Amino acid sequence: MSARIQVVLFGPEGRGSFNEAGHAGAVRARDAGHDVAVAWIADPDPQARAAALLALCESEPDLVVAHGGQGDYPVAVAAARHPLRRFVVTQGSVLCANTASYAVLQEQSAFLAGVLAATDSRTGVVAHLSGEKVRPGLKGRAAFLHGVRSTMPGATALTTFCGNQHDPELASRAVTAQARAGADIVFAMIDGGRDGAIAACRASGIRQIGNVLDWTRRHPEVFLASAVADSGLCVEHAIADFARDRIAWGAAREFGLETPAAVRLALGRDVSQAARVALDHWSQRLLDGSVAVEEDYAGPEFETGTPASAQASQYR
Repeated sequence: MSARIQVVLFGPEGRGSFNEAGHAGAVRARDAGHDVAVAWIADPDPQARAAALLALCESEPDLVVAHGGQGDYPVAVAAARHPLRRFVVTQGSVLCANTASYAVLQEQSAFLAGVLAATDSRTGVVAHLSGEKVRPGLKGRAAFLHGVRSTMPGATALTTFCGNQHDPELASRAVTAQARAGADIVFAMIDGGRDGAIAACRASGIRQIGNVLDWTRRHPEVFLASAVADSGLCVEHAIADFARDRIAWGAAREFGLETPAAVRLALGRDVSQAARVALDHWSQRLLDGSVAVEEDYAGPEFETGTPASAQASQYR
C-alpha cells in the first residue's frame, strides 16, 4: 500500500506563480504513481492556517508537505501535536525530529537579480517588493540588496513589503510609489499580487525582474529578467525521497545554481552585454563559494506614503 501524501498550498486557490510551481510539483509526483492529495488554505492568519493544517492531520496522512515559508508556523504547531507524523516544509526553516526542509536557494538568483538591476539601471535607483515578512522573503530581499551593493555601492535601493503576497492592489500601489521615487527596475517577489505589479510597471514605464517562474516568456515587454527558483521541484523530490525512505529528518536539503532547472537568472532579450559579463562573474563566485550571500538586512524600508525626497538619502 502506497504512502498517503497531503500537499498544502497557502493562498487563494489557483493564484500565484509560487503556488503554481508547488501545485505542478504535486501533479508530477502524482503522475509518477504517488498517492497525493492537494489542499488550499486561503486564510492568511497564522492561527487559522495552523487550525486548518491540524484538521488535515485528522485524516492521518503519512506525510504532509507544506509549500512555502508560510508553512513554518502551522507545521511547528502540528508537528508538536502529532510527533509520530512526518512533515516537510518547502522553503522553510522549522526543523525537529519529525520535520525536514526542502529548499531551492532563491537567494542565489535574487543576488544575481541585484547585480543585473544595478548594472542596467539608468536612474541609479532600483527597488525590491515582497508581500509578507516570512523568512524566505526576508532572505531574498537581503540577497537582492547584497547583489546591488556588490555591483554598484552608490546605488539607491528601495525595499518594501506591502503586507500580502496575493493582493494586486497593494502590489500596484507599492510599485507606483517606488517608480515615483525614481526606481526604473523593481525586483518583485510577489505571488497572487503579480498582476498588480505588472500593471504598475506598464503604467509607470519601468521594468520588472520576476521570481519563481520565467516571466520573461510571459511578458517580455515588462520583464527584464526573472530570478527562477522552481520550488515545485522541492515538493516533487520530497515525495520521491519519502517513498524511498531517504529523507534526513531534522535537516534541510537544498538546490542551488549548480542545478539550473531549479535555480537560475533567466534573462530577457534586452539585457545589456555589461550585465551579462557581470552576471557570469558573480555566478562563478557563487558557485565556487568565494562569495556568501547575505541572509539578513537591517537597513531602512521604503514607506510608500512618505515623499521620496525625505527618504532617498537613507538607502545609499
